[in-house]
Amino acid sequence: MIFRQLFEPESSTYTYLLGCPETGEAVLVDPVLETAERDLAEVAAMGLRLAWTVETHIHADHVTAAARLKALSGCRTAFPAGDNVPNADAELSELAPLGVGGVTLRPLFTPGHTDNHHCYLVEQAGAVFSGDALLIDGCGRTDFQGGCAKTLYRSVHDKLFGLPAETLVYPAHDYRGRQASSIGREAANNPRLGGGRTVDEFAAIMAALALPYPKKIDVAVPANRLGGVLPDPA
Repeated sequence: MIFRQLFEPESSTYTYLLGCPETGEAVLVDPVLETAERDLAEVAAMGLRLAWTVETHIHADHVTAAARLKALSGCRTAFPAGDNVPNADAELSELAPLGVGGVTLRPLFTPGHTDNHHCYLVEQAGAVFSGDALLIDGCGRTDFQGGCAKTLYRSVHDKLFGLPAETLVYPAHDYRGRQASSIGREAANNPRLGGGRTVDEFAAIMAALALPYPKKIDVAVPANRLGGVLPDPA
């Protein structure tokens, strides 16, 4: 499997490029509108053809590049089941994995950051692409878009911490330049979710965060519910 980790600095978002060397097909996980052309050029430079874009959830901090990449390349777009994105080519769920050549993305339903959040386990890479459900030493916020701290706690503990300890964790964001972690490390050391913390302790931590209103939410969420189509400025 071919793999690249790409970064968009304004929203500190990681986009993941996964490619099948046998078929030349590629998928981009959580692409960002501002880096659509860069990422498509990276796909081409590796001798691949973009077949799919995949989202972990409806993002509030950036607009997805799904619609832009579809217009530029003819790729198909996939979103989590339940988000009901009107122009999606596929809805992914635990019953509906996605195969891209010889690469299979197995969805894990992990609500709590948003109500339909999914992570993607790629066994060929020994990795889980954890979106905002599990970050390195942290997790996504739970105070909007159907978020719920206790639901996120159960998602992480039941779906993610049950994976093999050596499974690599590739999050949708990191704000300190870190690129990856592992399930074993996060289960033992994540200051919010790991180290034996209880669900009530986690809920108290999340309730006390007092995070600011996301800068782009009023544009990003409506656009992302349409697959990355920006609203009419009027």
